[in-house]
Amino acid sequence: MQDDLKLAAYHYDLPEKNIAQFPADKRDHSRLLALNRRTGVIEHLHFHQITGLFNPGDLLVLNDTRVFPARLHGRKESGGRVEVFLLGYPVSVGLAAADSRSTHFRCEALIKSSRPPKEGSVIQITPQGSCVMLEDRARGRWLVELIANPPASLESLLDASGEVPLPPYIKREAGSADSDRQRYQTVYANQPGAIAAPTAGLHFTKDLIAKLEAEGVRTAPVTLHVGYGTFAPVQENDISKHRIHREYIEISESTVEMVNKTKDAGAKIWAVGTTTVRALESSVDQDQRLLPVRDWCDLYITPGFTFRVIDNLITNFHLPESSLLFLVAALCGRETLLASYREAIARDYRFYSYGDAMVIID
Repeated sequence: MQDDLKLAAYHYDLPEKNIAQFPADKRDHSRLLALNRRTGVIEHLHFHQITGLFNPGDLLVLNDTRVFPARLHGRKESGGRVEVFLLGYPVSVGLAAADSRSTHFRCEALIKSSRPPKEGSVIQITPQGSCVMLEDRARGRWLVELIANPPASLESLLDASGEVPLPPYIKREAGSADSDRQRYQTVYANQPGAIAAPTAGLHFTKDLIAKLEAEGVRTAPVTLHVGYGTFAPVQENDISKHRIHREYIEISESTVEMVNKTKDAGAKIWAVGTTTVRALESSVDQDQRLLPVRDWCDLYITPGFTFRVIDNLITNFHLPESSLLFLVAALCGRETLLASYREAIARDYRFYSYGDAMVIID
């Protein structure tokens, strides 16, 4: 157990060729490693075969957050290029003045430019959209205000100039993969606010979900807006000392009712992705009942954690020494998890966001 808290215990070697640069041609045709967390037995499937692992009455919980084009490009008044990486979905602050038709939105952003901007400086994003540097919050972080002038809206401003912020291990030339806007998004995403996709959900198609529902499996949404912290490396050798960034979550009354009734009936709760796990496990009362919530979540799950809501987990293959890997190890055991990763590498599975999937079943 002591080794479970050492960062180095979560290292594994992954050949570069196993890092998926593009998704499978069809979402549900990616490969699927099914791991029984009690016995350690592994089965090799394709994702569309996952329906055979469910029982009628089980509940599939999905994170319905939607990735928005958070990486913007603009120019200073001097003409210099600037990248504005929005760290959250901009919040409306209304109109500039009673006689103004422009709409204003604020959020934090990471700013990249050859020279640091000054407070009050304006970055032109599009002919109808600009970004004002309001407050320097150190280390490249700024409070910014986006201004959309008619006929532009916030959505059209982001769509016109924004890029989907792919993880750094996915390599793209500028403008070379417009398909990422569609494929780096789940088919059920409808709540804008994430800067990274809950990638376990990328394998589902509408037809696959419909097939599960036809076989008696119910579905329920939660929302966790994946933030910039998902890319942050763990730098503590003792992983218990690491802290993760907080992210906004919502769990509705209807989802709470479905989860609690499913558990009362003795059926299984299937979480799609680590974000869904963190949302569900962060809102439980002393009687192990799920509660509705609209709040910020900074739940950090490592080995030793007691899971109170979920039974089974659908997830992707995660980076070495990452907080996501710790969470999965907490569910099935570190040695069992790393053994399954070694087998996946030996069988040439594709890893990370656009890679293959695994399911951990009870």
